[in-house]
Amino acid sequence: MPSSEVMHKWKAGKLRSGGTGPVVKNQRQALAIMLSERRKEQANGGVYPERTRKPKRKREGMGARTR
Repeated sequence: MPSSEVMHKWKAGKLRSGGTGPVVKNQRQALAIMLSERRKEQANGGVYPERTRKPKRKREGMGARTR
């Protein structure tokens, strides 16, 4: 995510540490996240690597069980 987007998320109160962690309330922490993401972006050739999620396993319903 671009650096301007990080600061917009921080100002809106939607920036989280580690993606799913607590909401970032400190501007210095937001800057640290921004610099960290910029380093990842530069190491990846100017494209920020998006996280890929694994597809959820489908659970079988109660009727599908055989005893």
